[in-house]
Amino acid sequence: MKFERYIGIDYSGAQTAESRLKALQVFEASGIEEPVKISTPTAGAKNWTRLEVAQYCQKTLVSGEPVIIGIDHGFSFPMSYMQRYGISSWDVFLQDFMRHWPTADPHTYVDFVRDDNPRTGDPSELRLCEQWTATAKSVFHFDVQGSVAKSTHSGLPWLLWLREMPDARSHVHFWPFDGFAVPAGKSVIAEAYPALYKRRFPREDRSPDEHDAWSVAAWLQEADRRGILRQYFEPPLTLPERKQAKLEGWILGVC
Repeated sequence: MKFERYIGIDYSGAQTAESRLKALQVFEASGIEEPVKISTPTAGAKNWTRLEVAQYCQKTLVSGEPVIIGIDHGFSFPMSYMQRYGISSWDVFLQDFMRHWPTADPHTYVDFVRDDNPRTGDPSELRLCEQWTATAKSVFHFDVQGSVAKSTHSGLPWLLWLREMPDARSHVHFWPFDGFAVPAGKSVIAEAYPALYKRRFPREDRSPDEHDAWSVAAWLQEADRRGILRQYFEPPLTLPERKQAKLEGWILGVC
């Protein structure tokens, strides 16, 4: 197998980066053992904060063993947005986003920054990977069931934070922005979409949010064990589509 640990994160864009949220769930699988729920490291606390989730990812990524982390929110914006604001790379996008959407700041809700913010898009704007799925919604489609807009807008600053970790470029592969092929020995952070995987597995006694995170970890583990994860890292895209996806991002599992 390519990885030693498989982590699924069901994300939430509610409230602030320091708020403890029931919808934030983390599950981890190792080797052939099925995923287990990971609890917040804060003694006496029941739920995670987005800050703690980022710190957990950081600690995991610097452990030295190859891990793959699937996170349930959009990692980038549609090409129409990039063209509108003259953005030509993912790193430039993350820095630009932070200037206009400081959603990781203390005591900041997404809605606080969203009000009258001109640096946004329309719910009709879709990334290519969203066009390839039946149910994925635009990263600009707020306030509807199944929306990932708030999760995306609250999660992007933490991707930049992880991207700027010391030596991150040498041992972490942000897929597919660093390339579709994953070098041997590197850990991976990828965008996940639980709706693609969760119906394959019985829900048992897990809550919907728990099952989403569990399913991401279980699917990553199973695909790696079966030797088919590599084909998901290389979706059947044309050269122009690959160029677009390296800026817009891609949902792991969409083929």
